[in-house]
Order: sequence, then structure tokens, then C-alpha cells
Amino acid sequence: MEKRVLKNICLGLASRWRLPMNVTWFSLVVSLFTTLMFHAPLMRAVVEGDAPWLIVVSIVVLLVVVNFLLSTILLYLGRIVGRVLLATLMVGNAMALYFINTYEVLLTRQMMGNVFNTRYSEASGYFGLDAVLYILILGLLPALYTLLRRVDYGSVRRFLLSTVGSVAVVVGILAANMSSVLWVDRHATTIGSLILPWSYVVNSIRQYNHMRMLNQKPIMLPAASIVDDERDVVVLVIGESARSANFSLYGYPRKTNPLLEGDSVAVLRARASATYTTEGVKAILSHKPVKEYYEPLPDYLQRAGVDVLWRTTNWGEPPLRAVGSYQKAEDIGNLYPEADSRHDEILLAGLEDLIKDSPSCKQLIVLHTSTSHGPEYYKRYPASFERFKPACRTVEMAKADRGELINAYDNTILYTDYLLHSVISTLRGCDARRATMIYISDHGESLGEGNLYMHGAPRDMAPREQIDIPFIIWTSDDAVVREDLSTVGHYHVFHTVLGRLAVESPVYNARYDIFATGR
Repeated sequence: MEKRVLKNICLGLASRWRLPMNVTWFSLVVSLFTTLMFHAPLMRAVVEGDAPWLIVVSIVVLLVVVNFLLSTILLYLGRIVGRVLLATLMVGNAMALYFINTYEVLLTRQMMGNVFNTRYSEASGYFGLDAVLYILILGLLPALYTLLRRVDYGSVRRFLLSTVGSVAVVVGILAANMSSVLWVDRHATTIGSLILPWSYVVNSIRQYNHMRMLNQKPIMLPAASIVDDERDVVVLVIGESARSANFSLYGYPRKTNPLLEGDSVAVLRARASATYTTEGVKAILSHKPVKEYYEPLPDYLQRAGVDVLWRTTNWGEPPLRAVGSYQKAEDIGNLYPEADSRHDEILLAGLEDLIKDSPSCKQLIVLHTSTSHGPEYYKRYPASFERFKPACRTVEMAKADRGELINAYDNTILYTDYLLHSVISTLRGCDARRATMIYISDHGESLGEGNLYMHGAPRDMAPREQIDIPFIIWTSDDAVVREDLSTVGHYHVFHTVLGRLAVESPVYNARYDIFATGR
């Protein structure tokens, strides 16, 4: 008897599965699932933002209606293609939710830029076991349902009623919340960055358009010229995710800079102009803050007659079309097989000979490091630099022991200290040239403060941990750093380098040259 009842239930379910579902009900199911499963972070942010009750209710209704409208349009007009797109968005939503919950990120245009500029070898480090569960349960299973469930698409009249009715509800809700426009404007970035799938879809398109603009031919700067024949070299070291708060040079109680503290370096307080690599490096190489893409510093100096070498273990720099030599870690490894290519020390291989053998009287060497890139901080330094223990070894930073997370990060700063000291030691050995080392980071890093991790928060709302960065100078001569510089930033690099290399240019701005003598 029980077997017969169970059999009848199974047959009944199978029969219902074979019957096509009305497209309206199917879209409603998809919309409710999307709203309930993927928007807990959004609702938490809205409640914590002290939103009026009308805003809270309106956001929930808007999520249901707008996702219903999206599903209806894709299914009715796209049919099979629409199903594939909806299934893809399910998987995308699951991955996005994993990153939002695990790393407390906002899916802004800048954050999507980080995603697109992350290599596979780096991206794999962000995924833990939880990511598999997110993608399987919240992504792949709903995606299969979306692909396999039979749907009755109905008539054009029903489709028009559904879409027109949805648009009318959206307009009505927006009109009812006109009095809350100030609250919405104040929290627009947070809200817009947590709405799935709209946040990553729209911001991916925005990032694509932004990069397309950057990849256009740069606006050329006015011609520059070298005004003396003194032999000068500047080594510009661009740090990755280094925040000044964890440098003992800036007062951090741990001795994370034991070598630099004996190197007679100048330490300046600096603030980053961006919180992600592409924009931060672009600013370091730019003469002023502009949206347009101007000729970057390395190309400009090469055109002026400076011998320019770019070495990198990182990515995200603007297109460099004219530098004398561009070398990635694997290129350096091929030139110097004995060098260890696993860490940033590869950037120093053969450096002294490159300086001494350069035929030009002026030389710029840029070392673009990746030393403090998360979340796998423990992979960024050799085992011999793991002084602060135990070091975090999980990519799920929100679940990590915060003390272990800071230990791992501090070890990357200790390794940075060694790298910069090594650069200084190399420059001391090149006594035929007046030498300068400039170290500045592209942005800072959050390590759990305010439940934020890593970087990429919108600049106008980013915490100081993502903004306050190190700016460290060493020179072989008696050059004096200006005393009137309470705070410097990315844009000081361009003009300081021009000054040290005696390059005369109409765009040179002495106010942004950190040295008192200038040119």
C-alpha cells in the first residue's frame, strides 16, 4: 500500500514536470529565487544604512518585479538563448555572492576591472571549498532547472500585459520614493554594487568601455629634453596592496622594516588616488589627475632620450608602447636561469649590470611588484621571511583568524623591506651614477577592519587602510626633501622623476617635485 502511494506521488510529480509551466509563473519562480537567495547582503546593507521602512519594502518589490521583467523578456524573446542566458546568470550570481560574502567586496566598475585583470593563476587562489558549494547549490542546480523545465510561452497579449504591468509597478515605486532621493543618492554605490545580476553585468560593460577608452592612442605630451649630461638613474618600485599602517617606518610596533630603518630613507605620508591596480598605476605614471589617457611617464621619458626598463611580476599597467625594454618574470627567468622566479626577487636579477652597462646618461628602471597581493599573502614571500607566525593559509579571509591574517600580511611587508634594501644596496654599488629609489604603492589593503578585506572599495567611501600608502625615498646624494609636504600622492612621482633626471618639460610642475631644489 505504501509503495503504491509513493509510486503514485512520483508519477504525479513526473506528470507535472512534463506539463509546461506558464511563462509568467516560471519567471516569477526565477525572480523570487533570485531575490531570496542572492540579496541578503543588499538587505543587510540597507537596514544598516537606517533606510526608511518604505525604502526597504520598495527595494524588495523592485527586486522581484525587475528580475521578473528580465526573465520574461529573455524567455519570450530569446526562447532557448534566453534560457541559456538565465542559466548563466544563475551561476554568475552564485559566484558573485560567494565573493561578496567571503571578501566583503562591492561589485563596482573598479572591482570588475580587478576581476578582468586577474590572471588564472591568481584567480584560483580566491576559491575555497565554499565556492564549490555556492556554485553547485545556488548556481548549477538552478541553472539546470532553468534549462530543462518546459515552458508555455503563451500569447503576445500575455507577454505585453506582463511587461507593461511590470514597468508600471516600477514607475509607481520610484514615484512613491521621490522624498527619499537623498538617502538613495548617499547609498547609491553600495546598493547598486549588491544588486544581482545587474551589478556585475552593468559594471562589466562600464569597465569594458573604460578600458577601450584607455587603450586608445594616448594624448601625446609636449616634447621634453634632457638638460645636462650628468649620469643619473632612478629606480621606481611600484608596490602592490601595501598600506603604510603596517610599516614600522610609519610607527607600526612590529619591526617590519628592520633593514630600511638603517638605510637613511625619507618617509612621506601619502594617499592613493585609487583603490585598485589599473587606476592606481595609471595615476603613478600620469602628470595630473585626468580622465583622458595621456602618454605615460615611461613612454614619455623614452621619447625624450632616457633609457627605460620596465620589469614586472604584476599586471594592470597602462599600455606601454615605447619603453626600451619590457620584461615579465618569465622573460627575466630566461635571461637569468639561476634566479628564483617564484617571488619578486626575480626583478633584481642582473640589476647592477643593467645600470652600469646602460649607454644613456639618464636611466629609469620601474619594478612593478606583487608582494602584498591577497588573499594568499603567504605565497608572496620565501619561507625564510615567515617571521610572524602562525601565518594564515586560507583564502576565505572572513573566516580566518585575524591575527594569522595580519601575520601573513606583515611577512609580505618584511619581504618588501628586504627588496627595497637590496635595491638601495645595488644603487650604492653604482657609484658612477647619482641614484634615486622611489617606492610607492598602487593602493592600500583592508585586513578585516569594518569587515572589509583586500581593496577595491569606491574611492570616496574607501577606508583609510585602502588609501594610506607608503612613499619612501632614498638618494645617493644630499638632496633634501621639501619640508612643506605634509601629504603626497601618486601624481608626485611623475614630476619628481623628471626633476631627478633633469628632463625639461612644459608639463613639469615644481609643486609636485618632492625635492627642495627641483631643477
